[in-house]
Amino acid sequence: MQLKCFRVRNFRSINDSGDIDVSRLTALLGRNESGKSNVLRALHSLKPAEGFKALNPIKDFPRHRKLDECTDSTPVVDSTWMLDDHEQERLAEIWPSAKGVTEVEVGRRYGDTRYVLIPASGVTFNQANIKTDARKVIAAVRASAAKLEDGAKSELERAGETFFEAISVGGSAAKWAEAAAPALGALRQALATADAELTASQDELVVALEELAETIPQSDEAHKKARGWIIERLPTFMYLEDYPEIAGHQDVDQFLKRKAEGRQTSADLNFEKLCKVAGLSPEQLQKLSQAGDQETRSQLANRAGAVVTTAIRDRWKDRKLKVRFNLDAHHFDTLISDPNSVYDVEVNLNERSRGFQWFFAFYIVFAADTKDGDADGAVLLLDEPGLYLHARSQSDLLRHLETGFSNQILYSTHSPFMVPTHQLDWVRTVNITEGEGTTVSNDPNGDAKTLFPLQAALGYDLAQSLFIGPNNLVVEGVTDFWILSAVSSYLAEQGKSGLDTRLTITPAGGAQKVHYMVALLTSGQLNVIVLFDDEKDAKATRDDLVKGKLIRSDNVVFVSDAFETAPSEADMEDMLDPKVYDALVREAYKKELRGKKLELNNHVPRIARRYEQAFDALELDFHKSRPARLFLQKMSNDVSAVLPAPSLDQFERLFVSINKTLLKHLAR
Repeated sequence: MQLKCFRVRNFRSINDSGDIDVSRLTALLGRNESGKSNVLRALHSLKPAEGFKALNPIKDFPRHRKLDECTDSTPVVDSTWMLDDHEQERLAEIWPSAKGVTEVEVGRRYGDTRYVLIPASGVTFNQANIKTDARKVIAAVRASAAKLEDGAKSELERAGETFFEAISVGGSAAKWAEAAAPALGALRQALATADAELTASQDELVVALEELAETIPQSDEAHKKARGWIIERLPTFMYLEDYPEIAGHQDVDQFLKRKAEGRQTSADLNFEKLCKVAGLSPEQLQKLSQAGDQETRSQLANRAGAVVTTAIRDRWKDRKLKVRFNLDAHHFDTLISDPNSVYDVEVNLNERSRGFQWFFAFYIVFAADTKDGDADGAVLLLDEPGLYLHARSQSDLLRHLETGFSNQILYSTHSPFMVPTHQLDWVRTVNITEGEGTTVSNDPNGDAKTLFPLQAALGYDLAQSLFIGPNNLVVEGVTDFWILSAVSSYLAEQGKSGLDTRLTITPAGGAQKVHYMVALLTSGQLNVIVLFDDEKDAKATRDDLVKGKLIRSDNVVFVSDAFETAPSEADMEDMLDPKVYDALVREAYKKELRGKKLELNNHVPRIARRYEQAFDALELDFHKSRPARLFLQKMSNDVSAVLPAPSLDQFERLFVSINKTLLKHLAR
């Protein structure tokens, strides 16, 4: 059975969630205190691993409503499940009326019962048609009685009236069948006693009523069995919030003593799960210790460590960690080490990062409770999974939830790195308002706080795909990206030298961020070339990058390399003809400059800096992005107006220099 959709009502912050569609992996995205956990808790109550029970209205019914509004029949969860081919066949075997049924509904209310709705036709029970047929039968009985002598006539007429009253009783099909069966039997006996016969067509009506009275109880019993089978078949819900406690240091003797006395803590229960996954028995370890068989204990511990290490390495992609269990007398320690580090030091699980403890405990509890994920198709409900993990590890966890499990998984999050940007139809947004309470939307919508993780995830994904590639040309700002992209495309169209198509232009977001962008890209083993403006601070940044061994000096290109006679300083804007740039600035700032005179200081080497100073003198703000956007517009209409031949030659020289640098780097 696969969960298709569900709806939560009258539970904590939820008045009515609306219908929530469910995928193989479903992400509930919302800000803190929006009710994400309540959605998962309500669904968990449908069939929890620890057993189904009534809900507590004082705790679970919405606090802003009167408690007397809640009864045992108040609805909480309605869910729709899809049946596979085998389940459809089995359901039809149990209840033939369910043949062809592909979906069923299961729900719960506040009481300790669940309901199952199987949309099958069942036995046709039409009270009006039954009365019509009964009138035909009673008319035939009266006609037969009229032919008899007084005593026999009265007996048959009385039997006919009794039959008609019983057969016409209202209510449910079961109630009708209960009254109709003996009435039909009595009528048959009365006809036989009076030696009266009905016509063939009249007798067919009686037979049909007899069959209906017999079939209804049988169908009701089969329907009841079918509903019970659905409940048995319903997958168990596993709800995990935060991470379960697993102690890195355990006293086996004390553990077994608490277990024998029925005083087990949650940590004890989770230690048992760790032993289950590792293939260890605390009782066996204690017996071996008492017998002094340390060799067998060590062998068992060694095997168990290898088993858990293999499983953890399949799931924890951050580093290749190793798990070892150390047995010292009655003490049991879980030790973690990093064999690939400079110092392979074992650290007790208690002293590992909170993120690793969460992942380790999550895997152990899940594997123990679901036979490593396949126990009856258990549905996992994860509340803020990976909350303590590093962003990269959260992405690894999301990928593992998608590819490493066959179970349906619903999880809540507000982390951008837990948003499946490649499958946005898996995202449901959770919102809360004072009037409606918690609601869930199948299409992403909500306020800015609700949608921020989605926006951040999409922005990160876009940056990864649009601005980052195997070979990156890091530039200082987005205007550099605009100008280089537009001119390179034009030169390539003209059969001249544009940028190598293997290069991805990556804007750093400002000169001060180039260092961080280069560090980010090189840490990912990506090829990096840097294009700097030619000025003092850029050269200092180049020196820092080279000294920090983030990049080789010959992987740095300066804008001044485009000039036949190198200027003392140069920005990307200096690649344009001064008259063209002046026209772009004046047109872009036409409104602000009306009635004002720009006084440019031609002794300032960089053209953009000259306009910044001139605008400052007029108490106006100057942004390079405005003339750059206008440049892009004119590139699509009249290239020659903004790119005269000398400028084109300069850009081509710059691109040739950058391409040569890339080829040398790739050759190395």
